[in-house]
Amino acid sequence: MDFEKIKQAAEGYKVDMVRFLREMISHPSESCEEREVVACIKAEMEKLGYDKVEVDGLGNVIGWMGDGDKIIAIDSHIDTVGIGNIANWTHDPYKGYEDDDIIYGRGGSDQEGGMASAVYGAKIMKDLDLIPAGYKIMVVGSVQEEDCDGMCWQYIYNKDKIVPEFVISTEPTDGGIYRGHRGRMEIRVDVKGVSCHGSAPERGDNAIYKMADILQDVRALNENPADDSVEIKGLVKMLDPKYNPEHYEDARFLGRGTCTTSQIFYTSPSRCAVADSCAISIDRRMTAGETWDSCLEEIRNLPNVKKYGDDVKVSMYMYDRPSWTGEVYETECFFPTWINKETAPHVQALVDAHHSLWGDKRLMPTELAASKREGRPLTDKWTFSTNGVAIQGRYGIPCVGFGPGAESQAHAPNEITWKQDLVTCAAVYAAVPGLYKEENKTADVTQFRAALTDNDIK
Repeated sequence: MDFEKIKQAAEGYKVDMVRFLREMISHPSESCEEREVVACIKAEMEKLGYDKVEVDGLGNVIGWMGDGDKIIAIDSHIDTVGIGNIANWTHDPYKGYEDDDIIYGRGGSDQEGGMASAVYGAKIMKDLDLIPAGYKIMVVGSVQEEDCDGMCWQYIYNKDKIVPEFVISTEPTDGGIYRGHRGRMEIRVDVKGVSCHGSAPERGDNAIYKMADILQDVRALNENPADDSVEIKGLVKMLDPKYNPEHYEDARFLGRGTCTTSQIFYTSPSRCAVADSCAISIDRRMTAGETWDSCLEEIRNLPNVKKYGDDVKVSMYMYDRPSWTGEVYETECFFPTWINKETAPHVQALVDAHHSLWGDKRLMPTELAASKREGRPLTDKWTFSTNGVAIQGRYGIPCVGFGPGAESQAHAPNEITWKQDLVTCAAVYAAVPGLYKEENKTADVTQFRAALTDNDIK
């Protein structure tokens, strides 16, 4: 394989990738509103001579290169979060600007930059005849990831009936190759009360006051140590072999679980009445050794949850929001933890590609990028969650991450990505299929996968 030729090809497409990324950014594409950016991506793939371009029932846009039976997929979610308070942005988030080094705008890092690199990475494969015999390349612009991680790939797996050999996620990795991340789930706690006139609150039962007690327990779960000095042992306990003997090493690699209250709701007849219900949403990040049912039981066993007994209900959210096509794919809001073995052949293919093209350290296109990348190992893990929760966490399809941009830019105002990252990633994607050693594949490349629920998700 001529790595210099691959690098030259990627550099030659730099201007095109920058233009394409800015075009995608110009189309606001929050979850369930991706229609315009899907059309933009489809047109770009067709212009570049993809063998086939299609949009599935959920609205995922899929481009194909090659004609083999086995599939190597490159995934980019093309939805974004909103812009939040526009006053926090220095430029229009959908027009932005570019200079010699960066591209500014919502979706640059999270995660349309990955789409630009993937589309042109596959084009380089075609240009240089890099697709191995028996394989084809699947480039996916997936929808609704920000709303419900991995749901798009549940649809691809169950409805489109597509099962790749492995998948490269193009989520931002700060120049690293990522082999896993924590899982998560969305938990709801409901508390019942009894309303009455606010002038005589003793006649009622204030649900907000009950929830205030429970909230302190939830906070303690996240912040407490794990020693005998506290009644509620903190989630840090999963890093200790005493509490997590089988998986504490994996937990230390992925990082401890976290628990945060993200939303609060109430009902009351009026502003001069006692609240008769209160509910909270909990964003629960799960490390190795934690399961969906252990996380629910952990909340149910909090002292103040038990104190209020039948007045409290702890449950897991379900997701059923229609896609931009109108399709509804109902699923649970549980996103399993997963880690690859470092020796897995799909991980090694990316490592080998990076070493051959760019060396054994993360590239640092600017001082800002260097501040996030300096001293970090080339192979690492994400802090946040990705479509990998379904691809590998749910279905065991090997997944690995390498994408342009920075985790710290995700969901932030004044989001940017680096032009050089687009080139770096496109070159690596182009080289990977020829470096993948299928003969080294084992029955299970996973070091840890969280157990699934008993819900039959199809």
